[in-house]
Amino acid sequence: MTDDSALRREMVDVCRRMNSSGINQGNAGNLSVRSSDGFLITPSSLPYETMTPEDIVEMGFDGTYVGRRPSSEWRFHRDILRERQEINVVLHCHSLYATTLACHHKTIPSFHYMTGVAGGTTIRCAGYATFGTQALSDNALVALKDRRACLLGQHGQISLGKTMEAALWLANEVETLSRMYVQALTLGEPPVLSDEEMARVIEQMKKMSYGQAPDPEGTNDLARPRDAAVSI
Repeated sequence: MTDDSALRREMVDVCRRMNSSGINQGNAGNLSVRSSDGFLITPSSLPYETMTPEDIVEMGFDGTYVGRRPSSEWRFHRDILRERQEINVVLHCHSLYATTLACHHKTIPSFHYMTGVAGGTTIRCAGYATFGTQALSDNALVALKDRRACLLGQHGQISLGKTMEAALWLANEVETLSRMYVQALTLGEPPVLSDEEMARVIEQMKKMSYGQAPDPEGTNDLARPRDAAVSI
């Protein structure tokens, strides 16, 4: 095994947090992280409570692995990391409300501006395919085009990130949005924000992720640090 001990420890911690936060249950779900020679992925059918850093599986993009048998979903982890060079982490879970929508093959529309956290105006739902198959991976890649999250038809959700913290945060946000959408649907199909407004929202989100103020350019009403010389 390569010396990825820090990554392995963090993966175990994130997996346990997936379950403790309620977005995953039992042995469901899986996690992968890009490494120097390929990627690391959680093993198949091993409870997170007993999983150790040494149980994490080292895989190459050619499908070879070292150690335990990898998660049955290794194909979409491999394919996403291979196709999306800007992504380092793939997190898959069976969160309750996201899976509820996925069981109806419902895409999440821009009913709330936070839908933009996934990178677009919608969070798509991939077509159903048997778990662990290449067909499921192919469907996920289509749903994730220009997105950082998607639902998997009659299955669960996938969230992507540059870091494990980012992917875990996004998975929780997708679940929160899913819960809000399910509840909003009890009153009827909610109105959606226009593509033009969502473009503004996504641009604002990009500014905030770059550490800039989210205020629109050209306005004078901006939050700004107080001059240190001013007495307070």
